[in-house]
Amino acid sequence: MKSVIIYTDGACSGNPGIGGWAAVLIYNGIEKELVGYNKETTNNRMEMFAIIQGLGALKEPCAVDVYSDSAYVCNAFSEGWIEQWQKNNWRTSGRSAVKNEDLWKLLLMQIAKHKVVFHKVKGHADNEYNNRCDKLATNEIKRIKKLMTEN
Repeated sequence: MKSVIIYTDGACSGNPGIGGWAAVLIYNGIEKELVGYNKETTNNRMEMFAIIQGLGALKEPCAVDVYSDSAYVCNAFSEGWIEQWQKNNWRTSGRSAVKNEDLWKLLLMQIAKHKVVFHKVKGHADNEYNNRCDKLATNEIKRIKKLMTEN
């Protein structure tokens, strides 16, 4: 099984607002950048979408280390929230609907194809790849805002 590293980040201008996401995939020293946007979204959705897109870009099952600064995503797995939400029919411990259920389900479908380990990194700190993803995601927002003002 191939080993891949994926760094991700999501950003939003307003929350909700225009969002950007980025992923950097690393395999055998080769790096591939993925970026995208959504015109009306939240930061958490962009964080999740970056991971979904990164995993979705893999062409075969892989051992994947995902590095994200999203406590929302990383804690969902490390703290067992995701299992509880599924057991509770996508309800929180307070019985409210889990936010972003659609993306959680997409993420779980991608994870099922691979052996994934999540690693929480400190955002806007000294992690080169996290900073790179942040810059890519925020640049995507700037690009889309510029296109929208030109049209």
